[in-house]
Amino acid sequence: MLVLAAVAAVAALAWVYLLACHGGFWRTDQRLPPGPVLASTALASTGPAAWPAVTAVVPARNEAAVLPATLPSLLTQDYPGQLRVILVDDDSSDGTAQVAEKLAAASGQPFEDRQRLVAAGPRPDGWAGKVWAMECGLDAAGQPEYVLFTDADISYAPGTLTALVRAADGGGYGLVSQMALLRTETAWERLIVPAFVYFFAQLYPFRRVSRPRARTAAAAGGCMLVRREDLAAAGGLGVIRGARIDDVALGRVLKRAGVRCWLGLTTDVRSRRPYPDLAGLWDMVARSAYTQLRYSPLLLAGTLAGLAWLYLLPPAAALAGLAAAAAGGGAAALATAAAGLAGWILMTISYVPMQRLYRLSPWRALALPFAAALYGAMTFDSARRHWAGRGGEWKGRTI
Repeated sequence: MLVLAAVAAVAALAWVYLLACHGGFWRTDQRLPPGPVLASTALASTGPAAWPAVTAVVPARNEAAVLPATLPSLLTQDYPGQLRVILVDDDSSDGTAQVAEKLAAASGQPFEDRQRLVAAGPRPDGWAGKVWAMECGLDAAGQPEYVLFTDADISYAPGTLTALVRAADGGGYGLVSQMALLRTETAWERLIVPAFVYFFAQLYPFRRVSRPRARTAAAAGGCMLVRREDLAAAGGLGVIRGARIDDVALGRVLKRAGVRCWLGLTTDVRSRRPYPDLAGLWDMVARSAYTQLRYSPLLLAGTLAGLAWLYLLPPAAALAGLAAAAAGGGAAALATAAAGLAGWILMTISYVPMQRLYRLSPWRALALPFAAALYGAMTFDSARRHWAGRGGEWKGRTI
């Protein structure tokens, strides 16, 4: 019991460090910077011609079902400057291109003025499917000042693109990325989705990503506004052609090239992709978790051990200590319970802001250890799939 108390106490101290010194990863107030007042005022006052041209590139593979909920929000953005949308049909078999054409016609925008359809074409060796689709869209984009890389399941509130460009232009950012608000309509989505964003922020604290001198670099693939000139200077998408986690890879390449980057949260950019059951959410995580660990058995073991120590040990120690104290276990049992409860309380406090962002009850934060156990199982299953030759399965493709 004394050993358990000591190990639980170290875990509680680790949570003190994470809350106080780990880039404020648990906070949810990292929102889009407005940019300097003078710059944004000048941009607005000089009229539409002064606003930089933007081309949105939307890779789409068998997305006919979700496009009606997302593509119109992009086509009808009230952006003051020139906006074009290029949807890259990545070898779809469900009529994705035809749905996109109908939606463009229904938007009231002249088809060729606002949207183009591009076929991804045969994928060269060494290119990941999505990155190749992004490259095809980039080739068709011409030379706009900004390119918005987004996903087919993402919808945008009115005015979102204007705010993105104002932040990038006014703040001198070559990359402005927002983590889309994911869907939380089912019980499994409410359990898994906030934890997904929470763990991502713990790996890549948004404030550190946004500090030029910090080494942490990442982006959120659902919404990445990139300055075309900066991307070309960093080597283009060819530098990350084999990346399976393209957003993080792109963020790293740009930041290492000296590009100023910003990453934050929003409620104006939303994912409309449904995950009605655990199986779909499980596949979402297992598809890339082992890739994130660079296919390393050592990193896998360390990650699973870390999850168990940080997230599972505190509640286990708290319950074990309380049970032992009730049975007359003495000071050692009380110390174990106290250390376990301290870690569990700190962990819960760190998760409450994410629950509030998703408009869920703060009491749900108490279930973070259960969500962490599920993520541990998903991560191990991701490795198992890789070892079995089924890694990264996505709509008929396997890494």
